[in-house]
Amino acid sequence: MTTRLLLYLAHAIDHLALLIFATAVSAIALDFGVARWEDLMPYATGAFVMFGVASLPAGRYGDLWGRRAMMLVFYFGMGVSLLLVSLTQTPLQMGIALTLMGAFSAIYHPVGIPMLLQNAPKAGAVIGVNGLAGNLGIAFAALLTGYLVKHVGWRAAFIVPGILSLVVGVFFAIKVPQEMTAPGKKTGGKKLHVDRATAARVFAVLTCTTTLGSLIFNFTTNGNGELLRERINAIASDPATLGMMLAGVYAIASLAQVIVGQLIDRFPIKRIFLPIVAAQIVAFALAAHADGWMFYVFAVAYMTFVFGAIPFTDAIIARFVDDSMRSRVAGLRLAVSFGISSVAVWALGPFVKASGFSTLLLVMAGIAALTTVAVLFMPAQDPEPINTAEPIAA
Repeated sequence: MTTRLLLYLAHAIDHLALLIFATAVSAIALDFGVARWEDLMPYATGAFVMFGVASLPAGRYGDLWGRRAMMLVFYFGMGVSLLLVSLTQTPLQMGIALTLMGAFSAIYHPVGIPMLLQNAPKAGAVIGVNGLAGNLGIAFAALLTGYLVKHVGWRAAFIVPGILSLVVGVFFAIKVPQEMTAPGKKTGGKKLHVDRATAARVFAVLTCTTTLGSLIFNFTTNGNGELLRERINAIASDPATLGMMLAGVYAIASLAQVIVGQLIDRFPIKRIFLPIVAAQIVAFALAAHADGWMFYVFAVAYMTFVFGAIPFTDAIIARFVDDSMRSRVAGLRLAVSFGISSVAVWALGPFVKASGFSTLLLVMAGIAALTTVAVLFMPAQDPEPINTAEPIAA
């Protein structure tokens, strides 16, 4: 249970760290002498590129070297890199430090989540709670960053989670026992048998839906702060108030993951995944034409469906990929999907500057429509594990 709690906390730290910059970007731009926050956003692109690209080696080492060892690299790497971000003095230095942080942040998803699931009797419930932890990290990023920017300064917003990551890393090293064998070298137990045609089809759907979903995730989580500031300017102009409002959106929306996790344990994935991504289309379209508190309601709605779609990625891997190679498969799909979707972080500022947030919201509705089409190609039923003394190729 201690291991599971520490892995949940790691997920929260991972997402918290990645969203500090987006919440504090206006204050950082002012401190660095950059005229508009939109001009500073591209410097965060490297972090999200590495969040995807570095997932591939992270997943490989997780399976073949050991997941516990890689999680220690995560905790201490995140801690040190966050402290380095707080010391930067120019946009270029900021971009380099954020890129380094992104490389370490890539470790959690292909390593921490398979570590959580390797002995879980009900994968959906664990995925749901882990998703809640990650998205509460996003909510806490908004709340903590808003408070620290106002009362201490933006640098403290990176220092506090950096120290937290180092402390948790020490605790993890003490409390979590050594692995006897790396996951990729184990034999026997329950194995999944999925024919090659189905495996290729599922991986194609997984890559497509994850890439499109990651584009939406990056656009929303990196843009919501400034979007709220624009649509509810009279209330959200204060950094602390803005942080509280953002935290409210993310905290409410995060509950969807717990519900979805329970449903995943009861029904085939396709049956639940399809209506959730379809609902994103409606929510984004309505939000594009709303202002004031009505926009806030629609923001909660679209983030609920965005967060609600996240558990399916890990659920698909848990249902269709054997544990001995889950970290490598997760790393591969993350490298492709997050590597491509990092363009959202680079494009966010220039796109909003040229076309506005209403157009961006309509573009996200279009992306959600493409995701809905991709989910239609998922198999109607999920495979069942079989017992074997010898490993079966997935």
